[in-house]
Order: sequence, then structure tokens, then C-alpha cells
Amino acid sequence: MRPEGNRVALWEVRMTLAAAFLAFLWGYPVRIAYSNTPLGPGKRPIFAEIYLQMGRVRITKQFSFEAGHALYGYDGKCRNVHGHSYKLRVTVIGEPISDQDNVKYGMVIDFGDLKKIVKEKIVDVFDHATVFNRNTPHVELARELEKRDHKVILVDYQPTSENMIQDFARIIQGELPSHIELFSLRLQETESSYAEWYATDNVE
Repeated sequence: MRPEGNRVALWEVRMTLAAAFLAFLWGYPVRIAYSNTPLGPGKRPIFAEIYLQMGRVRITKQFSFEAGHALYGYDGKCRNVHGHSYKLRVTVIGEPISDQDNVKYGMVIDFGDLKKIVKEKIVDVFDHATVFNRNTPHVELARELEKRDHKVILVDYQPTSENMIQDFARIIQGELPSHIELFSLRLQETESSYAEWYATDNVE
């Protein structure tokens, strides 16, 4: 007859396997680890552990900045210098860190780290700046504003939301850790108008 300790441990193993099976049915990847190494006198020598491996998760952080621009050659009011209260929504995707000794355990990326990247590379650069296409006569206006200590950004494209969001995607992708992917961006120009960028739409 088996010792009582072994019977209890075997029962726990069976219960663990049942829990693993239920987790599998719920769609979680499951890894089961066994050990039959005795744990010491009076301790159960058989046990099983389940590690529910997290799937990929998207996290989003929103930013805001004020910026002006002018669309050279446009057939509407936006050909004039004007400004917007932009809202930039950044979504990244990855697997939560599974190393329990990592200070970022359970996170895809620390929101603070994501904020640092976007703030330094996008928000602080574009906030309260006026954006012009350097390949148009607007460059003369830009130089005049710079002489008067205005913050000016010259880009190689028409500074529409559509083009700016693609530029932002390129910049952010170059700053993310290798295990994190940029999933999408949303650049809101007004309460009812925004541009969206998705990585899945830009697969080369």
C-alpha cells in the first residue's frame, strides 16, 4: 500500500492536470513541469506545476501636443498657417515578461518606458512647432520664423496627418525594444478627423 503522502501528492498531480486541461480548453498555452525529487522528510515527493504562458497583448498610451502647419498648393483653408491640438494614440504588441525575477514581470513594456520613447522622439519635438514641407516655397516663411525665434520643423513631405503618422511610425519602430512591435498609431487632428496606421497594412 502506498504511503499517505504519495497518495495525496498523486491526487494533487491529477487535479493539476485537470486544471491544465481546462486552461487549454479556454485557449491558454500550457506547459506542465514534473519533479519526483524528494523535498525532504515529511514533504510530498511528487508534485506538478502549471505555467500558463501569456499570449501576445496590445497596450496603448495616448499623448497630446500642439502644432501648426500649412499645406502648400492645397485648394482649401489649410493652405494657410494654422494649428491643431493633436492626439496621438500609440499601440504596441508583445508577450508579457514571464521572468519573475525581472522588475518588469508581467508587463509587455513599462508604460513609463513607452512614454519616454514617444515623448522624446515625437511629442517634445513637434509640440508648439510649425511644420513645413522643405521642398516648397514655404521654406522661405520657415526661415523668417526661425529668425524670430519661432520653433520650426522642416520635413520632406506635405505635413498632412496621413504623412505625419507614417513618419511617426518609422521613428517609433526604430526605438522600440526588439521583442516589442508597433501595432498601430492613431493621430487625431480634430474631434472628428484622424488618421490611422496599422503594421498589418504596411507589410513589405
